[in-house]
Amino acid sequence: MNVLQGTVEAVQRPQARPPTRRWFSFLGAGAMVAVGYMDPGNWATDLAAGAQFGYNLLFVVLVASVAGMLLQWIASRVGLVTRRDLAELCREYCGPKVATALWLAAEVAIVACDVAEVVGSAVALQLLLGISLTSGVLLSAIGTIALLSLRSLGARAVEIAITFLIVFVAASLAAQLAAAHPDWHAVAAGVRPSPELLRHAGMVWLAAGILGATVMPHNLYLHSALVKRHAPDGMPSQIRLALRSVNIDTIGALVFAFLINAGLLVVAAAVFHEAGQTQLDDLAEAHRLLTPLVGAGWAGPLFAAALLACGLNSTVTGTLAGQVVMEGFTRLRIRPWQRALLTRALALAPALAAVAWFGDGSSNRLLVSSQVVLSLQLPLAIVPMMIFATRPSLMGPWRVRGLPLVAAWAFTGGLVILNGALLWQTLA
Repeated sequence: MNVLQGTVEAVQRPQARPPTRRWFSFLGAGAMVAVGYMDPGNWATDLAAGAQFGYNLLFVVLVASVAGMLLQWIASRVGLVTRRDLAELCREYCGPKVATALWLAAEVAIVACDVAEVVGSAVALQLLLGISLTSGVLLSAIGTIALLSLRSLGARAVEIAITFLIVFVAASLAAQLAAAHPDWHAVAAGVRPSPELLRHAGMVWLAAGILGATVMPHNLYLHSALVKRHAPDGMPSQIRLALRSVNIDTIGALVFAFLINAGLLVVAAAVFHEAGQTQLDDLAEAHRLLTPLVGAGWAGPLFAAALLACGLNSTVTGTLAGQVVMEGFTRLRIRPWQRALLTRALALAPALAAVAWFGDGSSNRLLVSSQVVLSLQLPLAIVPMMIFATRPSLMGPWRVRGLPLVAAWAFTGGLVILNGALLWQTLA
């Protein structure tokens, strides 16, 4: 059995265990999903937002993270109760034409996310090894295959590698926060909404990018798949235990992801915005400015190493999500390394084209643009998920209703309005 499929099944398959160990057996899906909330796209949007607008867009990071927790909670609830993932439900209930359109939209979102991973990893390799961005893009594809080759060491090897990389990223960011000395009163003020948000074109663009980088469409498909076998018999007591445990797993993992994203924006605001470096055009420039502004020689290399760790980690999430989407919509099964090669090949073309057209300084522009694409695609995943989550014939007594339902639809409506404002300003 290949390691990624083994990872999915290890998360999904309940076993006869003592109560405490059985509770822990439900953990893991949230961490796999949270990896996608800390990818290079988040770095680009959070750093750009902090550098340009200081702490003002912390409110957007908070809203996006809370919305992510709510939507991932709904996705896991749908998967666990129906014992089918979101892609399978779309294929069964949406009709061939609509299902095909949703499948293509999900694939576009996965490729957009993979573009961010390719470019982010390439920038990190460029900073660490001194190579060109084009070479970094090509090496990042090799890195993907190398990560997937860990399957030869057993299923636990990938889980251990992911955990190590997450801890390393958190420790790196904590060190940079300590060196940046942010204004914590301004941080607290930043979690309040800014009236400029819908009037300032730059704020709207970055807000859409933050939403797309935080709440990603393919993560909803992935989460519903990772938990769908936690209650294989559909017994009420079994579902109640699984829901309680999965909820704790989801909220805990995504709170951690929020702290990482908020920390990135705070570092950018404290270091770059305060120094007047408001136009942060790419991650390489952030790396170049970080050491002299912070006054610590380790800041730049640590920044690049953490960025590479996030890019490598996100590869696993993207590959798993690609498997879930393809198998759920088309019933076509391919090996994880084949799926990784497919999405990476599709992502390499726009990445290499952008580098050739805009030069090595194009990384942030491409990263933020890819996250805006994710934001535009997001309603196409949320709307069918909400329809399934509220359908009594599918969810029974566990259907979503009340305040969570109102909040989810309110976020969806707000996202559509934000996307509409973005398109209007872009066309204007």
